[in-house]
Amino acid sequence: MATKKSSQKKLPASQAAELINILSTRFEKYKTRHKGIEWSKVQAKLEGNPEKLWSLNEMEMTGGEPDVVGYDKKTDEYLFFDCSPETPKERRSVCYDREALDSRKEHKPANSAVDMAEEIGIEILNEDEYRELQTLGAFDLKTSSWIKTPEKIRKLDGALFCDRRYDTVFVYHNGASSYYAVRGFRGMLRV
Repeated sequence: MATKKSSQKKLPASQAAELINILSTRFEKYKTRHKGIEWSKVQAKLEGNPEKLWSLNEMEMTGGEPDVVGYDKKTDEYLFFDCSPETPKERRSVCYDREALDSRKEHKPANSAVDMAEEIGIEILNEDEYRELQTLGAFDLKTSSWIKTPEKIRKLDGALFCDRRYDTVFVYHNGASSYYAVRGFRGMLRV
């Protein structure tokens, strides 16, 4: 759930400073997630990209606990993933996308994962990114997360989701219009 209208993608200075402090504290607490990356360079990127900072705030406000997980040398961008232990709390009980949401005749969820990600300004993790996240810790031990679904599967009304059980990452399928209290989605943002 977005805290501001999508057209206002800039945080007030005090809120931006508070978010940078939260991100800095998390960066220091979980150093193994971003070996070789300097916070001062990340912070400079954040301060130069107010719309990205707004998106990170949305990730934080919906329970994602975003953190730096990598750096793309080709694009000169830092990668932030949702690193909350379980799928972000305020992004659960959603079906996969707008088409799936519109296809439900009754008991519709409030939103879809794809629509929420777009509103926030982030990308839903794909399978490789989800597996990469799992190398940094144990995530989704009690919940599951929709992942970016290949078009071939989506055209057949399916969608993919992942979780971690028995110290193993599993990829499953479900109807795209399904939704569960423990299923949400994790996102990624390039800054």
